[in-house]
Amino acid sequence: MKRIALLCYILSIVSCRKNISDASFKNTLAIVSQKDIKNQYKKIDHQIKNVKKAVIVPKLDGEMNDPIWKETIWYGFDQKWQGEPYTFNDFFGRYKIAWTPNALYILVEIKDDILYDLHKDPLKSWWNDDTISIFIDADNSGGTYQHNFNAFVYHIGLDNNVVSLDEAKKPMLFNNHINSKRKTNEDVSVWEFEITIYDDTYTEGEVNDPILLIKDQKLGFAIAYNDNDGSKERENFIGSVFIAGEEKNLALSNTNTFGTLILKE
Repeated sequence: MKRIALLCYILSIVSCRKNISDASFKNTLAIVSQKDIKNQYKKIDHQIKNVKKAVIVPKLDGEMNDPIWKETIWYGFDQKWQGEPYTFNDFFGRYKIAWTPNALYILVEIKDDILYDLHKDPLKSWWNDDTISIFIDADNSGGTYQHNFNAFVYHIGLDNNVVSLDEAKKPMLFNNHINSKRKTNEDVSVWEFEITIYDDTYTEGEVNDPILLIKDQKLGFAIAYNDNDGSKERENFIGSVFIAGEEKNLALSNTNTFGTLILKE
C-alpha cells in the first residue's frame, strides 16, 4: 500500500509538472526517493538486551573477577551463520555486556579445542583465522554500511589486532577503537574488550570524537566467532543473533540484522 501511495503521489506531481520548473521537479522526486529509501531500511528493534552500567570500570586482564561481571548474565553464541554442524567439544561460546559513559565492555568465554592463526599479516584473510567479530551501530538506525561508517564490524584476531574495512572496502587496522586482553587455559579462552563507540560522522584520516554513552541509549549490536581448526577457510561462523532466511552473512552488510542493546543503570 505504501508503494501504491508513493506512486500516486509521484503521478500527481507529474500531472502538474507544467506549473513547476524542471529543477524543482527533480528536487521533489529526489526528496520522495530519499524518504522511501530511509523508510525501507528503517530498523525494527529485535532481540533486545538490557545492558547494566558498570560503576567500577572493568580491568582488562582476561579474568572474570570484576564486580560488573558478577552482576550480569551470560548470552550465547548459538546461531550457526555458516558451516557444518559442530559439537560442544569443538566449540562453545558465551558473552556478557556492560557499559560506562566512555565505552562498551564485553566479556567473552570461548571453548575451542584448536586455536588457529595461519595468517600472520592481520590484513590478509583474517576471516579464515579464529577471530571475534563485533558489530556496532551507534544510533541503531539500520541500513547498509559496506561503503560507509553507518556501522562498524571489528574483527579481533588472536594477536589482538582489530581489522575492519574503510569506505573503499580496503582492510585497515582500527586498534585505537578496541582494547582487548585474552587468557587461554587449555581449550578455554577468556577475552575482555573495551570498545570506544563512534557514530556515522566518523571520517578516516581525520580527528574523530567518540560518542558518550547515556542511560536509555540504543545501540545496534551483534557478536560472532570465526572458528577454524586447520582448514584453508573458516569452518564455522557462529553468531549471537537469529537471521531469517538462507543468507546468514547479512550482518556483514545490513545493520537491520543486528540485535538492539538498551543501556540501563
